[in-house]
Amino acid sequence: MNNNDVFKKLRVALQLRDDQIIEILNLVNFRVSKGELGNVFRNEEHPNFMECGDQLLRNFLNGLVIYLRGTKEDPKLPMEVLNQIKTSKIPLKEVYQKEGGTTNSKKEGPKKPFTPKKVATKKPFGPGKPAAKKQKPESPVERFTFNSGKQKK
Repeated sequence: MNNNDVFKKLRVALQLRDDQIIEILNLVNFRVSKGELGNVFRNEEHPNFMECGDQLLRNFLNGLVIYLRGTKEDPKLPMEVLNQIKTSKIPLKEVYQKEGGTTNSKKEGPKKPFTPKKVATKKPFGPGKPAAKKQKPESPVERFTFNSGKQKK
């Protein structure tokens, strides 16, 4: 089990979103972008996969302690913090019921029936107009002459 697996399991167990993880890392003055964080949670075969280093995991754990317990000056009860996180999230089931059984609430009003686009007559493929030949741009090096310090006679 590597650092990426530990980080993923903590994220799932505590039900943390990316913005919450960034907030936790900011508590210990460790800056990470959302894109970098997404790369840490990717599959190992993905081309943008990034291995979670010891420093990232260490700072996340230190920030998590501050996030859940608070500081000496401002202590918190961890279970209260976790319950606040739970109550702040709206279950998907409730969102689905509020929208009247549809997940797309962007468009209001009656829907128009689907009509496919009309295909215009295509022009036959052929030579068409001859394209003007492009000239190669002159290299700036060709304009200069170099001498090796010897004078010509």
